[in-house]
Amino acid sequence: MATVDDCDVTMDPEMEILSDEELEREAESFKEQGNAYYIKKDYSEAFNYYTKAIDMCPKNASYYGNRAATLMMLSRHREALEDSQQAVRLDDTFMKGHLREGKCHLSLGNAMAASRCFHRVLELEPDNSQAQQEVKNADSVLEYEKMAELGFEKHDFRMVVFCMDRALESASACHRFKVLKAECLAMLGRYPEAQSVASDILRMDSTNGDALYVRGLCLYYEDCIDKAVQFFVQALRMAPDHEKARLACRNAKALKAKKEDGNKAFKDGNYDAAYELYSEALTIDPNNIKTNAKLFCNRGTVGSKLKKIDQAIEDCTKAVKLDETYIKAYLRRAQCYMDKEEYDEAVRDYEKVYQTEKTKEHKHLLKNAQLELKKSKRKDYYKVLGVDKNATEDEIKKAYRKRALIRISISASAEVQKEEEKKFKEVGEAFTVLSDPKKKSRYDSGHDLEDDTGNMGDFDANNIFKAFFGGGGGQGYSFEANQCMYTNICMKQQYFKKNDLTNNIFTIQHISDSVE
Repeated sequence: MATVDDCDVTMDPEMEILSDEELEREAESFKEQGNAYYIKKDYSEAFNYYTKAIDMCPKNASYYGNRAATLMMLSRHREALEDSQQAVRLDDTFMKGHLREGKCHLSLGNAMAASRCFHRVLELEPDNSQAQQEVKNADSVLEYEKMAELGFEKHDFRMVVFCMDRALESASACHRFKVLKAECLAMLGRYPEAQSVASDILRMDSTNGDALYVRGLCLYYEDCIDKAVQFFVQALRMAPDHEKARLACRNAKALKAKKEDGNKAFKDGNYDAAYELYSEALTIDPNNIKTNAKLFCNRGTVGSKLKKIDQAIEDCTKAVKLDETYIKAYLRRAQCYMDKEEYDEAVRDYEKVYQTEKTKEHKHLLKNAQLELKKSKRKDYYKVLGVDKNATEDEIKKAYRKRALIRISISASAEVQKEEEKKFKEVGEAFTVLSDPKKKSRYDSGHDLEDDTGNMGDFDANNIFKAFFGGGGGQGYSFEANQCMYTNICMKQQYFKKNDLTNNIFTIQHISDSVE
């Protein structure tokens, strides 16, 4: 805490008729009363009595020194600097005056001027430990300033914030350091902190152009462009040469116009134009994370309309990388994954969305993606028959006829024959499900048919054969009979193979023809 000096001076309403000696006594009395209030930490009253002392005896350096100490405690550092400078002008050997001037310079961020004052103290009193420590403090502030300057050039904003925090420990009243810190906090996306620092400055100095610029910058990066422009304009009124405010204002207006043009083109169905406009908007200011996240998501939406699904997914990924809380980008990317039938990725995105916002709509989307994922992992009967998921009953029957006529080479190995049997059974299973409206409906809905049918226990190949190739009514043909014929074929295969008759081919087609 700054200390006050003992001195003598006086003041009185009728001072014009008092002698110099009486004036000094009055001034000293006011100074003593000021000291008493200072000790009680009633700095406002102390200030009043020191002012009375100065009025009584304006040539006394110690009174200015005492009032400077009081002003420092009231955080009125610029006024304190003026008083301490007046004190050393009156008495260049006034060591405490030089010390207080140095402290004021340092608090206001002028470390070089502060260092000169502290060195002057050491000239007067070489062993002054306080001055020695303050010299070190000033040197540290200068070093942090240099580091912050380099960090800003390299866009290492975290380093700048660190350096400014350290510098502000000694230069607590330096608006320049605070503004630089606030600007870097804004660049780091820490907008509430940046706004708080800038607001503190504006409460003390409502005309501070730098603080107005930072307020605008925070709003601009939070995609509140209209409000941001108002602050940039106000900053330029206070400081017409403020280049950062001028550039930010221009970028904000250009970004808003380009984005609105893109939105209009999209609404008009002109997707190619919208895609180009969003791409142009993304080049205006790479530092505007929130707006650029929206632009990437918008371009992803356009990309999906243009069937550029991979590009749409990439744009949505860029959007969520910029803003991890951007729900719309997750939803858009998830839909693109659904379109590509990449259900694992779609489920992950929908889970992220539902964890963030537990709405009925998001729950439904998640359940639908989970159902499609489940369906994708089971046997695809449509693929087994080689038909589309919207195939008609006739198309399914025709596909089954075609798939049932499997060619079997007589030279095939036992493993291959076994595999062909397995495929034939799958074809039968597929037809059993897709030819039955109820089973097909449950299958399409993602239900586990095994749970209802005992692992497809109701699959009867005889019924299928009867439906397609005849049976009963004296014909006496059955799937079992065909299996026997299939076995005979296999035996004949072995015979032909043994007798090097490998070029003979038997097919299920022959069996079918005989059945029909």
